[in-house]
Parts: sequence; C-alpha cells; structure tokens
Amino acid sequence: MSIRQHLDISAYLVIGPENCTRPVEEVVAAAVDEGFTCVQIRSKIATAREMIALLEKSARALRQLGKSEDVALLVNDRLDIVLAAREVGIKVDGIHVGQSDIPVGVCRKFLGADSIVGLSARTEELIDYVRSADVSQIDYFGAGPVHRTPTKLDAGKTSDGRFITHGFDEIAQLAKVSPVPVVVGGGVKVNDIPALRATNVAGFFVVSAVTGADNPRLAARQLVAAWKATR
Repeated sequence: MSIRQHLDISAYLVIGPENCTRPVEEVVAAAVDEGFTCVQIRSKIATAREMIALLEKSARALRQLGKSEDVALLVNDRLDIVLAAREVGIKVDGIHVGQSDIPVGVCRKFLGADSIVGLSARTEELIDYVRSADVSQIDYFGAGPVHRTPTKLDAGKTSDGRFITHGFDEIAQLAKVSPVPVVVGGGVKVNDIPALRATNVAGFFVVSAVTGADNPRLAARQLVAAWKATR
C-alpha cells in the first residue's frame, strides 16, 4: 500500500532552513516523534543541492524513527527537486503546489499514481475552485490563513494590498464542500486547535509554532495533544 492511500495530514509541519535556529532534520525528528504526521520541506533560499541534502537528512530521520511508511515527506513547489532526489534514492512522497505553480496534472504525470499532490490557495478561492474544478489529481487542499504570519508574508494578501484572514465559519464551509481533505494553517497556535477541529477539517499545518519555538519537541507535543483531545 502506498503512503498516498493512507495519507494523514492531521498534524502537518512545514519547515525550511530560514525558519529554524537548529538543523532542519533535528526539528523534523522531534516533531514526528511527538506525533506529527506529514512533513513539507519548503525553502525560498536553499539551492537545489541544499534542498536535496535537506530531504536526504529528513528522510533518514523518518527512517530512523520507523516512520518512513507512515509520515509523508513532501516538497513545496519544486518538481525538479522531487525528481532529482528520487533519482539519487531518497524517498520523497510527493509535492505541494499553489495555484500559480506547476499544474497538478503535470505533477501527477511526472510523479506517478502513488505520489501525493497537494494544492494550496486562500480559503475563499478554494471554495470557488471546488465547485467547478476537476480535483481527481489532488490528494488534499491547504487553506488559510487563519492569522497573518511572518513565515509567508503574501498569505492572505489581495491584489490591492489588503490582508484577509479567514474565520472558522468559512473554513467549515470549505471542509463541507471539498471532495478532498483540507488542512488549514497560517499562524495557528495551540489555542486555535479546538475551534479548528470543530470545523471538520482533516488537520492543521504550522511553521513557526514548532520551528520557532524555544523547545520544538514540547511545542509539537502540545499541538498534537490539543488536536487529539478535541473531537
């Protein structure tokens, strides 16, 4: 069974070197050990070779924890990085793209039927998107932002420079109409988890709540515990 068939996005970590004060693989290992279920490597500053090295170290961390077949390792945006990493034997499970990135159909063509392809957009855009789009090539949607976040300065920014964040009612609407699972983030903190869980989304994603924490392991543990405690 491929990891795509039992994808778990309930606790989803987005991480890159620009977000960490310690090695990426160290934070990945701590978060996964505390219950995170999906990892996306995202960087706007790392070179291709640096990205491949990050993937190799992160894949090794998952393997050492015995989680390679349970926790998906994804790459943000860079189809070329996924293909190159696989070519040198690194287990990378798929890609996450935005609506202005490489089309999901192209990703699926090159990565194959067993790979994971996620798509992100602002919540209101996804509500419109799912009403008419073919989502058969997409495994999950990433939505938000819940709050303004310094790790993705354009999240929620409109063409006229305004910022729009999304209330839980709107997120619940997306979860209701979406034919694929939805993971929501954008400045999510522990105290957001109960309300987010009540919207019936499949999970939450975080960056700085874990990568910027003084104790990433403790932060990850608290987030996972809050999610599991809320039904």
